[in-house]
Amino acid sequence: MLAKRIIPCLDVDDGRVKKGVNFVNLTDVGDPTEISAEYQRQGADELVFLDITATNEHRKTMADIVESVSSQVFMPLTIGGGVHDVADIQRLLKAGADKVAINSAAVSDPELITKGAEKFGNQCIVVAIDVQKTAGKYLVHTHGGKKATDIDAIEWAKEVVKRGAGELLITSMDKDGTKNGFDIELYQAINKVVNVPIIASGGAGKVEDFTEVFEKADVDGALAASVFHFGELSINDVKQAVRKAGVVVR
Repeated sequence: MLAKRIIPCLDVDDGRVKKGVNFVNLTDVGDPTEISAEYQRQGADELVFLDITATNEHRKTMADIVESVSSQVFMPLTIGGGVHDVADIQRLLKAGADKVAINSAAVSDPELITKGAEKFGNQCIVVAIDVQKTAGKYLVHTHGGKKATDIDAIEWAKEVVKRGAGELLITSMDKDGTKNGFDIELYQAINKVVNVPIIASGGAGKVEDFTEVFEKADVDGALAASVFHFGELSINDVKQAVRKAGVVVR
């Protein structure tokens, strides 16, 4: 049985870490390099770093910040935002990313997943899927959650894995920033149809939420932002609680 991962997420906008609720009303949290170093000290298993406005502003993810963060931390880094082609993936891996997350570009050009996996290996390609439930159906959103599509999220998860995604980062937009717990049904549904690691994102509010998503949805990692950024929980708090419940964590 693989050990579960506890993963803080840094949503970066204009060089600063920001956090909102349901993808809007962003609040400034601080400097990404300083925050990353703190998570290194706390014992985070990985770090996800998303340039949340890069796609909408038609620019690349800021490689200088990625380099700065990767020089401070020694855990795996997943970097996403503004990735449009194989050259972008290569640039981020060179800057210090271990894995690159693609979302909007994967939807507009699914072949990018295959090309990236063939060139760099499946383990480097994470497909991020932002999901909102509409009329009882889980639908994919792109461009930082701003553009709705009619793509079924469960079917899309199956397709991206077929195309070479080595991991899925699934964010419930309905739960994002609410601290009401993860969307267990969503992760259960996706876990039934794919055989790659799933990172659950959106809704963490207390230590029990992490235990629940590991036990009930059997995801491989649980990601959170607000509760860690604002000191409501520490990585250690979560790991201790999850271990106490009998879940193996790193």
